[in-house]
Amino acid sequence: MTAIDPVQQLAAHVLAVIGDGPFCPPGGWTHMGAVICDASFQARRRYESTIRPRILHLQSAWPDAATVRGFQMRLATEDLAAVMNFRSPSRVATAHGVTDLLAASGVDTCDDLHAWLDDQDNRAALRAVKGVGPKSVDYIANLVGRSHVAVDVHLHAFAADAGVSGLGYEQLRAVYEKTAAILGHEPGGLEHAVWRFKSQSV
Repeated sequence: MTAIDPVQQLAAHVLAVIGDGPFCPPGGWTHMGAVICDASFQARRRYESTIRPRILHLQSAWPDAATVRGFQMRLATEDLAAVMNFRSPSRVATAHGVTDLLAASGVDTCDDLHAWLDDQDNRAALRAVKGVGPKSVDYIANLVGRSHVAVDVHLHAFAADAGVSGLGYEQLRAVYEKTAAILGHEPGGLEHAVWRFKSQSV
C-alpha cells in the first residue's frame, strides 16, 4: 500500500479551497517597537480587532521607538501595558526580554534584525527568551520581510482539513514549505493565504 504524501495532500487542498494565487506576502512593520510587540502579544488573540489597532496606536504614541534603542528607552520609563492597553504581565515580560536580547546583540533596526536572523545561533538565542517559541521566531522573521511559515492553530487546522495531522512544528513547517515550492509560491505568501482563509472562517 502506497503511503499518502502529505505535501501532495496539502497542495491539493490549497488548490481546492483557496486557489492558485497569487498570494501576497504577510505584512510587516518598519517600527521595531511594533515588531516586538506584535510578536509578543498576538498569540491566541484576534489579530485584526485586538492586536493590529494596538500596534498602530503604539507607533503613533511612541514614534521614537522605531529602533530597538528607542524602544528600550521608552520601556525604561513608561508602562508598555498602558500604551498597549493590554494587561498581561507575561507578554509584557516577553517584549522586554526580546528587546534586551536584541539590544545586547547590536540589533537596532528592522534591516538589522532581518540579517541577524540568518544565523541559527541567533534564532536559538531568541527561542531562549521566555514566551518565545519556534512559531514566534518565524513570525518575527515575517514581520521584517523574510518569507517563512509560522505554524499556528490556523495552519494546523488547515492541514488537518487536508488530512495531514500528527506532525510536530518542524515537520509541518517543512510540509508547508515544500507545498509552497511545488505550487510556485513564496512560503510566507502561502502561509498568509492559509492564515487569512482560516481566520475568516472562525
